Amino acid sequence: MANTIPQGRTAPALSPTPADTVALHFEAVNACAMARWYAARHQHAAAARKSVQALTALRRLAAFERTEAAA
Repeated sequence: MANTIPQGRTAPALSPTPADTVALHFEAVNACAMARWYAARHQHAAAARKSVQALTALRRLAAFERTEAAA
């Protein structure tokens, strides 16, 4: 099957919708819960990965709030 997706093009960045902020909040809470779960089972590498995911979601949520406040 031939590749029909144009290469080198990306969709324009859209500002997150309120539903996206809910999803980011859920992502952060879920990653924190999973990090705690892994840490309780002494799986520290997995806990560290989930902590990074939680921090990333929180940073994205904070960036959205900053752009929303500036508008």
